[in-house]
Amino acid sequence: MPEKSIPDVVVSRLPRYLQALEHLEKDGVQTTSSQELGEFIGISAAQIRKDLSQYGEFGKQGKGYNIHYLIHKLREILKVNRIWEMALVGAGNLGHAIANYQGFAEHGFRIALIFDSDPLKIGQKAGNLIVQDANQMVEKIRHHGIKIGMITVPASEAQAVADSLIAAGVRAILNYAPITLSVPRGVHVQYVDPIIYLQRMTYYLE
Repeated sequence: MPEKSIPDVVVSRLPRYLQALEHLEKDGVQTTSSQELGEFIGISAAQIRKDLSQYGEFGKQGKGYNIHYLIHKLREILKVNRIWEMALVGAGNLGHAIANYQGFAEHGFRIALIFDSDPLKIGQKAGNLIVQDANQMVEKIRHHGIKIGMITVPASEAQAVADSLIAAGVRAILNYAPITLSVPRGVHVQYVDPIIYLQRMTYYLE
């Protein structure tokens, strides 16, 4: 079924299902029900069944879901049954932390390139990578055919970095800078701003 026919809110829940299923599989669980899965992640069983039904039938009534099979299918649907190379722009504290994170590969991602415009950072190591000059970003990302970029620069630089990533052929951007990016149709942006989530939580505090 074409992705464009699936609401984005449904797609946004699929990684949560996949994460929960992978956790259950690591614990040695082989089958689960929509009820059990829903209790595990805080989503109703009816919603889970409705979301999964957008892509076909994965379980049998009374028998539930085979976890290994459903993991395989969700990875296929989310296209993480392969390794996606990524370019990281910004080699500050956050960029270094992300470059050192070891969990990307097991979920289908690998940081292949890291860039910065600071001469003091260029040539230094970040994780297993050498920080490269941001002036060479477009050329090198094009050469590697990378489609995913991560932005960890200050807000004042983020739009220019996004423009360069898009010029290089990147079509998916994970933006850690606290600014809304202007991007053309066909480029998907996800924002990671802890301040927004903290402010959302303090609403509920006394």
